[in-house]
Order: sequence, then structure tokens, then C-alpha cells
Amino acid sequence: MAGTSQTASDDRGSSADDRPDAATEAFLAHRNLLFTVAYEMLGSAADAEDVLQETWLRWVEVDLDTVRDQRAYLVRIATRQALVRLRTLRRRRESYVGSWLPEPLLTAPDVAEDIELAESVSMAMLLVLETLTPTERAVFVLREVFDLEYDEIAGAVDKSPAAVRQIAHRARAHVAARRPRGVVSVAETRDALDAFQRAVETGDLQSLVDILAPDVVLLGDGGGIKQAVLRPILGADKVARVLTAGLGRIAGLAELRPAQVNGHPALILRLDGEIDTVVALRVDDGLITGLYAVRNPEKLSHMEREAPLRR
Repeated sequence: MAGTSQTASDDRGSSADDRPDAATEAFLAHRNLLFTVAYEMLGSAADAEDVLQETWLRWVEVDLDTVRDQRAYLVRIATRQALVRLRTLRRRRESYVGSWLPEPLLTAPDVAEDIELAESVSMAMLLVLETLTPTERAVFVLREVFDLEYDEIAGAVDKSPAAVRQIAHRARAHVAARRPRGVVSVAETRDALDAFQRAVETGDLQSLVDILAPDVVLLGDGGGIKQAVLRPILGADKVARVLTAGLGRIAGLAELRPAQVNGHPALILRLDGEIDTVVALRVDDGLITGLYAVRNPEKLSHMEREAPLRR
């Protein structure tokens, strides 16, 4: 979390030459990795930061002389804490108002350059991961994204390596049946985004329909705080009309700018200088197949600074 590095220094102290001690140094070295693991499991930066804090509190109690692989040990702690939190969040999301979408993150260009990382944190993939059980999600993320060995994952999820192999196989098949159709280049996504932005800003309904796939889906997340579509809108004509009607009401007041969100080109809509909506896209074969509009202000607090995603 934003204050975790400060917490680490305060709690453990520093040596005479102001270097962090071994526990603090190890934690800070892997902090961004731990945040990414927690975020991919939870879809929430705020909760991922809480997991980091809980991981730190447990890490400082560990006898480092007994730790063979500090990275694996830290990932195990973070995974266990994320699993506990994920099970609680699942129950809360059952009563969520409207569609639930992951918390969007402003990401640095190097995230987009890591194709596997960018795909794993995309809105589309995070929504696919929501369909897994908590343990399946943990196993899939640790194996497919972070390439941990089965015995390392077994220690994190309290299963045998044989059981983890079976869970990984099941989760992989489940995700394969639902994941985006293929890897799309950043350039292709940016071209679709540019065409989408032009159509929206000019109010050209036909141009908007032309860049949308016939089976496009629009999801909105207002969290019961901001107005948003409560159910998925399906089909190019319906989606285009909903978008032009909604944006038409704020024409001249809104500022629409491109940004890198979750490793992919996206749009940020500002009203009076404040972020009002983040619109992420899913693109297949040059057409937009998914639009994810996050308006819940509780999910937009991390959009003013780049998130530290790492593998």
C-alpha cells in the first residue's frame, strides 16, 4: 500500500548507515510483485494494499534464517491473506448494486510491453477470473501468470502438489473457454480506441456502430453511488444508442482523454477536472467486443498515479 514502505522502515528500524534491515529490504524488493498477486486475485487495489499490510505484519515475525526462498515465502503469505479476503468479498459482491467491475489501475507503458502481464490484468481477464473459485483463482494466477512451481503453490493454498495440478488443469480449461479470443496488439487496440473516441465526441451514431462488434457488451459500475447501467447492454445498436444518449447530456462539459489502464489503451472521462468515468475496452479482430465503464468513485482513487504492477 502507499504507506507500506514507510511502515516497514518505522517498524523494523534502520542500521547506522540508514540501510533497511534484512526483512524490510526483502519485503520492499518484492512489494510490487506481492501487490500484483493480490490485485489479480481480488480485482481491487484497495484490498490488495490491505493484503500487503497484513503480509508485512506476518513477515516481520518470521525467522529469516529458516527461509530458503524469500520471494516464494512472501508470495505464500500474501496468497493466504488474499484468499481469506477474497472469500469475504465474494459474499459482499452478491449484494452489490448493478454490475461489479474490477477497480481500474493507471499503468506504466512497461506493463503493456509485458504481453502476458497485460493480458492477466485486463478488465476482460479479471472478469473471467471472477468465475473461478477462490482456490482455483489463486492456483491459476500463481501458475499461469507468475510461473510458480506446483509445490510452491501447494504451500500457499494448503493443498498437496497433486491436488494443485488437478486444480490448475481445471482452472486452465475454465479460463480457456471464456478468455478473450486472442492476443491483440496495442496498436490494434489503440486504433479501435481512436475510432471509438472520434465517434463518441462527434456524436456520429453510425461510426460508433461500425467500430462495435455485433455482439458487443456494455457493463457499467456505479456501485449504487453514481448512475450506471444496472444490467449488461448487448448489441451494437443498443450500446451505441445508450452511449450517445448518455454522453449527449454532458456534451461540452466532459473531457475525454486516452490513458493506459490495466495494461491497455482506455479512456478517462473528466467532469470539472475530476475523474468521472474510466472506460476500458476489449478488442477482437479490430472491433470492440467489450466496454467496461467504471463510475463508482470508490474505485477511482488509484487513477491519479501509476500502479506498480510487476511479475
